[in-house]
Amino acid sequence: MGEYRHIVHSFEPVFDGDSRLLILGSLPSVKSREQGFYYGHPRNRFWKVIAALTGDPLPETIGEKKQILLKNGIAVWDVIAECDIIGSSDVSIKNAVPADIMRLLNACDIAAIYANGSAAARLYQKHMLPLTGREIVTLPSTSPANAAWSLGRLTERWGGELLPMLKE
Repeated sequence: MGEYRHIVHSFEPVFDGDSRLLILGSLPSVKSREQGFYYGHPRNRFWKVIAALTGDPLPETIGEKKQILLKNGIAVWDVIAECDIIGSSDVSIKNAVPADIMRLLNACDIAAIYANGSAAARLYQKHMLPLTGREIVTLPSTSPANAAWSLGRLTERWGGELLPMLKE
């Protein structure tokens, strides 16, 4: 199964003063950490879902990914700032230190918070809800490990939650 490694989140959240939606993951995967940006695994469907919902072209570069998020009022971050983890396995996370979410919430007017998967939602409930007092909406994970959800189903489910907020 592998050995535990202590991981410190190595890249900043994406947000600006116009961000209205916050999407939280748990912690960057091994591939994302290698690339230095969110949802870096080539089979993760996050960027395909976001492009489909916003009507923007599929972003390829980190700059394009940041641009599609900021242009559409979407902030992205992770619940965990550091932890012990085996590979990219969310279920193996222990000794978690939460990210400073209040930094982001104080900087912009976030109308809704979404979890990209149940692990992010569970970690948010444990570590961040007591600080924020704000509920989180759990969306199905875009991870390739969530093979039960096709791209079409993911886009439809995410769209049901995000599209009304993107239109505001």
